[in-house]
This record gives sequence, structure tokens and C-alpha cells, in this order.
Amino acid sequence: MRTLTFTLAIALGCAPLSVAAEKSKTADRLEDSADLFSEVMSAPDRAIPQDLLEKAPCIILVPGLKKAAFGIGGKYGRGFAICRGASGTGWGPPAAIRIEGGGVGFQIGISSTDVILLVMNERGMKRLATSKFTLGGEATAAAGPVGRNATAQTDALMTAEILSWSRSKGLFAGVSLDGATLRTDLDENQAMYGQRWTTKQILNSGAKPPESASKLLSVLNKYSSRKSR
Repeated sequence: MRTLTFTLAIALGCAPLSVAAEKSKTADRLEDSADLFSEVMSAPDRAIPQDLLEKAPCIILVPGLKKAAFGIGGKYGRGFAICRGASGTGWGPPAAIRIEGGGVGFQIGISSTDVILLVMNERGMKRLATSKFTLGGEATAAAGPVGRNATAQTDALMTAEILSWSRSKGLFAGVSLDGATLRTDLDENQAMYGQRWTTKQILNSGAKPPESASKLLSVLNKYSSRKSR
């Protein structure tokens, strides 16, 4: 009995450490997402065009999408979807997402790349609110243009629900993510909010963002707050 009690005590004692470790990883990923967006937007001539950013109601940031060491074409990443608040000015609470598969063009020797997606319209927001959807399948997607003077007046860009970019070795460019699947990351949401909330329950819900997301929201508001509108 004493041995059983000791074993249970160890198991129960380890549980908070596991939760704390998960929260720490989530906080690191939120900071990495903030750094990714800040670094991309700090060079306007090689960044997401400002007019597209101002138009987008939601953004998805995935720092460090990985190329699997096994299988063919396996890719996996964790990141966050953030939508503007009900007033359309500031950005709301982040919802954790996972992205899997897809046609991300990794360069030779590169096993990790950063990904940014802009949700461009209400149709795209409805896709984002589902538990799972595929780019190029349920949601129309296109590689986004780069630079402050880049034009977005092509049919593909004007009708796309989601635009996508990637960054590898400092090179930032539009990329096709057709075939990539995005799904709600319940584990990460629990680490942020203490609840296994879905993306739909978080986005535009009025939920209080975790303190660890303050840097990310500050960076998003710095580059696109819509305060002047």
C-alpha cells in the first residue's frame, strides 16, 4: 500500500510539471509567431502588401513548419489564427491550429520553414471556424504577392479565400499550400485558456487573450490596427 501511495504521489506530482511544460512551449511559439510577423513586415519592399493586410479579417502564423524525416512529403506545424475583434480595429484572442501536408516547397537541405496565411473574406473565415479544412479543396487558396507595390489584381488573388507565403533562409515569397490541412489544436488551446476550446469558440468570442500572447497582439496592432478607418 505504501508503495502504491508513493507511486500515485509521484504521478500526481508530475502532472503540474507536464502542464507547465506545455504552457511554456505554447508561450515560446506565441513569441516566435510575433517575431516572424515583425521580421517580415519590417522590410516593406519584401513584405506582405499593406493593402492586403488591411483588408484581411484574419491571419494565421506558423513558425517553423517541419518536413518529416520519414514518409514522402510529410509536413507538420503548429501555429495560431488571429482575427480582428468585432469592431474591426484591434486583434482578438489567438486560436491554436495545426497544419499538415500540402505542397510547401522546401529548398534542398531545409527541414523547416515559416508560413503566413491571410484569410481574405467571410468565406475564408467560415472555413477557419470549422474543425478541419483543406487548402485548395474546401478553401480556395493562392500564393500571395510580395512588396508594397505588388499588385493583387489577378483573378486568382481577388477570388482566393486565403493567400499564403513562406520564409526559408531569409527568403520571403508567395507559396502554394494546396493540399495542406488546417485543424483546431485543442491541446494548445487548453494550454492557453485552460479549456479545450475550438477555433470557432475562440475567434471573435471576447475571450481574454493569455498574457503570453501580448507581444503577438502588440505586433499585429503595430502593423495593422485599422485605427484610421
